[in-house]
Amino acid sequence: MSLRAPAARLLRSQASASASRAMSTAALARVATASSAAAGPSSSTSARRVAAVGSAGPSAPRAFSSSAAATNEYESPFGINSLNKLSEEEEMLREAVKRFAEDVVAPRVQEMDEAEKMDPEIIKGLFEQGLMAIETSPEHGGAGGSFTAAIVAIEELAKVDPSVSVLCDVHNTLVCTIMRKYASRTLQDKYLPQLSESVLGSFCLSEPSSGSDAFAMKTSCKKTDDGKHWIINGSKMWITNSGEAGFFLVFAQSDPSKGYKGINCFAVEKDWGVEIAKKEKKLGIRASSTCTVNFDEIKVPAENLVGEEGKGYKIAIEILNEGRVGIGAQMLGLAEGAVDKAIRYAADRKQFGKRIVDFQGQQFDYAQVLMEIEAARALVYNASRLKEEGRPFAKEAAMCKLYASQVAQKASGSAIEWCGGVGFTRETGIEKYWRDSKIGAIYEGTSAIMKDTIWRMAAKEMDL
Repeated sequence: MSLRAPAARLLRSQASASASRAMSTAALARVATASSAAAGPSSSTSARRVAAVGSAGPSAPRAFSSSAAATNEYESPFGINSLNKLSEEEEMLREAVKRFAEDVVAPRVQEMDEAEKMDPEIIKGLFEQGLMAIETSPEHGGAGGSFTAAIVAIEELAKVDPSVSVLCDVHNTLVCTIMRKYASRTLQDKYLPQLSESVLGSFCLSEPSSGSDAFAMKTSCKKTDDGKHWIINGSKMWITNSGEAGFFLVFAQSDPSKGYKGINCFAVEKDWGVEIAKKEKKLGIRASSTCTVNFDEIKVPAENLVGEEGKGYKIAIEILNEGRVGIGAQMLGLAEGAVDKAIRYAADRKQFGKRIVDFQGQQFDYAQVLMEIEAARALVYNASRLKEEGRPFAKEAAMCKLYASQVAQKASGSAIEWCGGVGFTRETGIEKYWRDSKIGAIYEGTSAIMKDTIWRMAAKEMDL
């Protein structure tokens, strides 16, 4: 599959549809067909399926027993749809990302994991496919898509490689979103086109002494006497994407006496002297770079302050809610990928004269995990839609991230056992899903922090 253009064209089409809602279903079908042609013969079946969605036409109210396959035939006669109902653009994006993940990412997964390094061609491909600016406006080179579109992309990538998924997740849901929501128009015009086309972003909050207590940070920022610059000093730790990033969102403390109200956020270019130090050797998501990042007298123009002075804490709190939905999607996709691979292996393997999947005890195990995956999907998609509707979703974001990470660990661990000895080897890649799943309980808020958040918000709702 060529790395160039098909999904990018599709996403540009989505942006146009989001802006005007005037694109015909026939045109959408042509985009899907063009995407398939660029992907190669192996994608023709899925492209016909996507094209069928675009050509099915408006549907009349249907009986509850309907089993029609086309997405737009699932429209509820009562005007309310299930959480699995995606827009036409979101469905087409899912197909495009699925093809990219299977055709481009999958052949490189084992090699990247062993080398503990992301293949530059994967990053280049993500940009060329338009998957690094899903919500960014077309004006700044993005697709202008929905938050759920980004969540769907993260989920699909994680089915094949959670390392690639988290690279895309952090860039979209944290970096680009902060720039869109809080940066000045000048900063948006300068950096969003770069972040849409070729420059990878990194989010720098955690430090050696401030993990869950993120606002106990020691990295400092001080304004120069003439007020034209800020000077940043300090170190950040556990920073995702830092090994390949050219752009950093850095949180720093201007006045410790003010506590969290002294925290600011800055847009920092790597070329200004940012030092990428120790790269962590991790249990999982090995291809995703996780490094210590040092700032030694980094001089940042005053206009590169993101948001209002002293409001960096507000940016971090609000954006992490979105990031947690992204991690929930990553863990959901991981669980789906592990279970699919394991069950298909069990369907091919025979013991005692019949397929492993035909043993009832195994079937009960599969059913239990599949049910839990579906529950995780409902939590993730619900939090995503709540965010899009502008409704409070912090509790739901914590719930989906917590539960999806638990399901991912159970599902991937079970997948290893379902495959027996071969599941324990690195040959099949199933054990990698389990290694990758462990981080879900740690980053962007530990499971303990998620439970604390859920309880505090529930207690408030109950007036306790």
